Amino acid sequence: MTIASGLLETLSNGRNLLAFSAGVDSSALFHILIDYGISFDMAFVNYGVRREADEEESHALYLARKHSIKLYIERAPSWESGFEANARRFRYDFFERVIEDHGYDNLLTAHQLNDRLEWLMMRLVRGAGAVELSGMRDMETRISRNGREYRLLRPILHLSRREITSYLERENIRYFTDMSNYDEKYERNSFRKRYCDPLMQSYEKGIGRSFAYLDEDRDILESLYRTLYRQKELVILSTTDDTIVPRACDRALKNFGYLMSASERRRVMREKSSVVGRRWAVERVGELIYISPYIKDITMPSDFREICRVLGIPPKVRPYIYRESIDPRRVPSPKGVFS
Repeated sequence: MTIASGLLETLSNGRNLLAFSAGVDSSALFHILIDYGISFDMAFVNYGVRREADEEESHALYLARKHSIKLYIERAPSWESGFEANARRFRYDFFERVIEDHGYDNLLTAHQLNDRLEWLMMRLVRGAGAVELSGMRDMETRISRNGREYRLLRPILHLSRREITSYLERENIRYFTDMSNYDEKYERNSFRKRYCDPLMQSYEKGIGRSFAYLDEDRDILESLYRTLYRQKELVILSTTDDTIVPRACDRALKNFGYLMSASERRRVMREKSSVVGRRWAVERVGELIYISPYIKDITMPSDFREICRVLGIPPKVRPYIYRESIDPRRVPSPKGVFS
């Protein structure tokens, strides 16, 4: 079992935090990292909704003690509805809090090739372009809610679930099966059973090659814009190609954990100033694209407002710049340097 070759140096030279669930994929990644001699710690979320949850936590503790690995554990609250969305938000908030508090460089997740196909199929039926269809990549730069930059690494993204399961059985490695993954009331599980699993069984190698081609195409598209500035959750992009604006915004917001809908991508293409998901301000001035959290009801001093006006910094991002004490004179702007 191999780790993506492009990640080995990053893994070897950074502080790594593994998102561990004791399931098939994270159990495989745990032991592959051990085999490679890569140092890492673990973060485990106990959702408390299944009988096996406490046993899985005990297993995580056992592995941590056996291999002298630091383990962070968080217990989730109960949610009356929207479990999947709430659980995802809760665990990534937890992971980022650990990263911020303990100085980790890399968050490792055990996504694999089947996950990429499931993502592609679910985006395909909603309408998506090449960048959105390619979905996950093995290394991404993310920014936590408090503005800390870290890398999200997926070291086994190129491996199929069949390969991973065979490895676990061959090495007699214990793992747990979450039976909710087979409950078709969840849309993703339905896609997996009806479409993705049969496709992977018949066309695994071809699907892997297709994602490699999609990654190459995405790299070409993403070369059409660049990130000029990033401070906390303020990002400023530059492009001379209007058609690339939705993809650039989608990519930037994905780094903050927000996925744009098809209608939102159309809106940022059509409108110079918009609010996405009631949370993100997206404003375009010339070749510049400003993205920041959207803040209302904040009083800014007149001298600050005047500097922003003279520089041409768009109105919707000014409150965030002010709240975070970012000097607007150091922010790229259409008018250049304030004098």
